[in-house]
Amino acid sequence: MKKVLILCTGNSCRSQMGDGWLKHLAGDRIEVYSAGTHPEPVNPYAVKVMKSSGIDISNYNSNLIDDYIDEAFDFVITVCDNAKERCPHFPNSSIKIHHSFIDPASAKGTDAEVTLVYETVRDQIRDFLIKFIDQNI
Repeated sequence: MKKVLILCTGNSCRSQMGDGWLKHLAGDRIEVYSAGTHPEPVNPYAVKVMKSSGIDISNYNSNLIDDYIDEAFDFVITVCDNAKERCPHFPNSSIKIHHSFIDPASAKGTDAEVTLVYETVRDQIRDFLIKFIDQNI
């Protein structure tokens, strides 16, 4: 079974959505972990838009990247530039993949406008991870 770590800055939006998508799309073919360089609570908008796709991340927790430094991962995926720059070296990890997504937490506007930004990022992450799974799992 492959082990995958998904990283972003806060481990509150993008990496949490990625975690949910990977578990949903790949099932028991992989072990999924997520973390951040500066963890924050899981964002309610991320929970909301994932739930509308049938994936419940409401009980997910944010984790610090340092918690996993000694773990062996097959893949480490960074989903923002900040995490890529601050990502420590994982000596036991074979493949690092980077794809930067905009930070939906910086979205401004009405509830509907902010939700739309989160939905867009959610769908971009899903599409990226479908390709990742097809090519690697």
